[in-house]
Amino acid sequence: MGIALALSLGTLICYWPMMGHRFISFHDSAYITQNPRVAAGLSWAGVAWALKSGYVCNWHPLTWLSHMLDCELYGLNPAGHHLTNLLLHAANTLLLLLLLHQLTGARWRSAIVAALFAWHPLHVESVAWAAERKDVLSTFFFLLTLGAYARYATSGQRRGLSDGDAAWTTGPRDCKTPKPQDQIPRSTEHGTGKGFHFSHFTPLRSRHYVLALLLFALGLMSKPMVVTLPFVLLLLDYWPLGRVSGVGRRGPEKPTPWSLVARHGPLLWEKLPFFALAVGSSIVTYLVQNHGRAVVSLQAVPLPLR
Repeated sequence: MGIALALSLGTLICYWPMMGHRFISFHDSAYITQNPRVAAGLSWAGVAWALKSGYVCNWHPLTWLSHMLDCELYGLNPAGHHLTNLLLHAANTLLLLLLLHQLTGARWRSAIVAALFAWHPLHVESVAWAAERKDVLSTFFFLLTLGAYARYATSGQRRGLSDGDAAWTTGPRDCKTPKPQDQIPRSTEHGTGKGFHFSHFTPLRSRHYVLALLLFALGLMSKPMVVTLPFVLLLLDYWPLGRVSGVGRRGPEKPTPWSLVARHGPLLWEKLPFFALAVGSSIVTYLVQNHGRAVVSLQAVPLPLR
């Protein structure tokens, strides 16, 4: 509790000077001050516009709705818009602290990482620039998604796995990586044997899994930059959740990449909905940006200039 309070106060103190700043001419006008849909505040017409609009070459309806809510609450007073960004960044800092502590059990190391995240100068742009609401908002849902997924992965009540497999895939909650021999599945469903059937693995029965999917969708609707999340989930499976077996094992039966894929079929299978959302968001983003002529060829803008 004390660490969380110190991080919150430190973050507010570091960024409080921005509360006296005005809107800037770059993008703040397009996003807020000279955007009549946003400046009018929340309305059903505004919600419909946010869901359909590819304005400024982006499809991020949740970001538009958050700006509309600010205008509803604060009008065009820049201090209110900056305050929302600051509160979101402080919330993200606390979420990161809780997530790292949940995954590793390392209290002080988690606090140090969260402090670096909160106070690093690279975050000034995302927090102090009103138009960069999409950064802090998408990060908020990104971290919530990781938290929901961690609860799903460490829950022993997953109905889609057998008791033996649930025990195997439930990873440690401290920072020690389990030994490979302790991670070998007890049932053949995770191996290359005949016991594996995707129909037996139903992660959608877990409320935490469904919640993670929903939060990921909200993150994509804030900023499509979070499309990398499915790969982050695979990394979490390896460490610190300890759901991946056989990697780094020494001996005459060193696993091949294909054998690892076959062994961990359920881990890959459960990521397919996340990858589907990421692919869908990528397609929508490309279409919107191409329609707005934000996509140019390598001939027009060579790679060294990008």
